[in-house]
Amino acid sequence: MTHAAVVTGVGITAPNGLGVEDYWTATCEGRSGIGPVTRFTPDSYPSRLAGEVPGFVAEEHLPSRLIAQTDHMTRLALLAADWALEDAGIKPDELPEFDAGVITASSSGGFEFGERELRNLWSKGGAHVSAYQSFAWFYAVNTGQISIRHGMRGPSGVVVSDQAGGLDALAQARRQIRKGSRVIVSGGVDASICSWGWVAQLAGGRLSTSDDPERAYLPFDTAAAGHVPGEGGAIVVLEDAEAARLRGARVYGELAGYAATFDPAPATGRPPGLRRAIELALDDARLAPDDIDVVFADAAAQPELDRVEADALRAVFGRGGVPVTAPKTMTGRLHSGAAPLDVVAALLAIRDRTIPPTVNVTPDESYELDLVTDRPRSADVHTALVVARGHGGFNSAVVVRRAG
Repeated sequence: MTHAAVVTGVGITAPNGLGVEDYWTATCEGRSGIGPVTRFTPDSYPSRLAGEVPGFVAEEHLPSRLIAQTDHMTRLALLAADWALEDAGIKPDELPEFDAGVITASSSGGFEFGERELRNLWSKGGAHVSAYQSFAWFYAVNTGQISIRHGMRGPSGVVVSDQAGGLDALAQARRQIRKGSRVIVSGGVDASICSWGWVAQLAGGRLSTSDDPERAYLPFDTAAAGHVPGEGGAIVVLEDAEAARLRGARVYGELAGYAATFDPAPATGRPPGLRRAIELALDDARLAPDDIDVVFADAAAQPELDRVEADALRAVFGRGGVPVTAPKTMTGRLHSGAAPLDVVAALLAIRDRTIPPTVNVTPDESYELDLVTDRPRSADVHTALVVARGHGGFNSAVVVRRAG
């Protein structure tokens, strides 16, 4: 075994596309999935836009027994996992049950399910609360339901570090591949577009209050004033590179490097940890800054956070030294689902030699970034860096590269 971890299957449920090719076509065409919230009535809230997954009817993809016991978030994750395994050409029931595991990230758990059952408790009493509430709300529920559905009893777990968690989960999956696991299903899917989840997100103070879908989420723009939240994400299949080669699998690329840091407390005067995470991820991949062909940015759309990210990229790559893109301007920030979706976008950029655009943004020149805007850019992409940050100081960076 080489112990290099490669991606052999991907599944996407995103606000601008249900399925890999729908998402990728929309992303390269600059089509956004951000619009008015429809999953609840947001009129009384200061933020009223979201990225909602279109055309998803759970009953068309999942058995009724799962519908009754799962939150909307988990249904999206189950479908993405089904598609990823199918894309990889893997039938879990043909594998030894302890050779395959599931490691996902979560930021919120099943908020919509939990809200409904709490309303039942308050208005009708405990006898009207579903027994499934005991786990449907839980952070680890996506991992559990995917592993149960496919009989995967190998190394499994969940990572909770907000938006950075999606990369942290992929890194943990890579560790298990290096330890000898045959297959790990990994990634992240979140969905908290309900009144309870909305209040929780508003409390963070980072949501845009614009009602214009084209002006609400503008990272690295002088008009940046918060982000638009969204739902969905991506699930991938990771395998050992040699094992994938022996079975003739199609390989999207290698998860070549990873690092994570944590920002110091504000009063210490120490620098943010993002630059260090990027440098350590490059070291882990045994690459130099000049080897990176594109950066998929975290893109917080908060001026002070955008400045930290731009400063880190400039310190590592120089002024305008590498193309930077943020296709999440078409989906919103998907919490734990955002970074895995960016990783898949990076792998597709490598496959198609195309860097997807950052839409609606007029770059603030003071950031000194080579931001890809308006339309995709043709480029011979061999290696990409994906950056993610979580609320409270989490920083993660992953390097993916063309396999072989």
